[in-house]
Amino acid sequence: MTDQHSAPAGRAKRVVVLVSGSGSNLQALLDASADSAYGVEIVAVGADRPGTYGVERAEKAGVPGFVCRVGDYETREEWDEALTDTIASYEPDLVVSAGFLKLFGQRLLKAFEGRAVNTHNSLLPAFPGMHGPRDAFNSGVKLAGATLFICDPGVDTGPIIAQTAVPVLDDDTVETLTERIKEAERVQLVECVGRMMREGWTVTGRRVTFG
Repeated sequence: MTDQHSAPAGRAKRVVVLVSGSGSNLQALLDASADSAYGVEIVAVGADRPGTYGVERAEKAGVPGFVCRVGDYETREEWDEALTDTIASYEPDLVVSAGFLKLFGQRLLKAFEGRAVNTHNSLLPAFPGMHGPRDAFNSGVKLAGATLFICDPGVDTGPIIAQTAVPVLDDDTVETLTERIKEAERVQLVECVGRMMREGWTVTGRRVTFG
């Protein structure tokens, strides 16, 4: 099955970014979107908890922020519905999970099928989950890295858009490796979001191509 996506021509493409923490990936996207040639407008930033620096970054940049906390709803399904409806109100062409520490629910995945992406700090399918750099370091691999992928119901299991490799150096620690992966991850995220919004993208089974 092939699923093609393109954003409407003639305007900057609308992106909603979701965060749970400090928002360093978000800041990279905000910085890139300040250049009109990038072709992307960050129209809202959402968080799953109050007081995140990511939402503060958005407010400093003049971008609306919102909080949708799981604990404010009786069920996970009600939270998923509220999050989906809030995101949809901004009419995004793409939803970017940039350090958002919650799995998307079925309603959100259906509403933004093929248009919700996540960035992860390992070379998937190796080392999914919360501790990618640590698990890669402890395994003894010589290449770590970061992956951008289309969201699906699993944990870091969606079709891969792009990957960037980061060598594991002899004198690395988990901390130094993690920081170098973060740097590479930010570059990849900015480049790929821009390309997706300017060129469009196609999902064919497990394969994702630009254009």
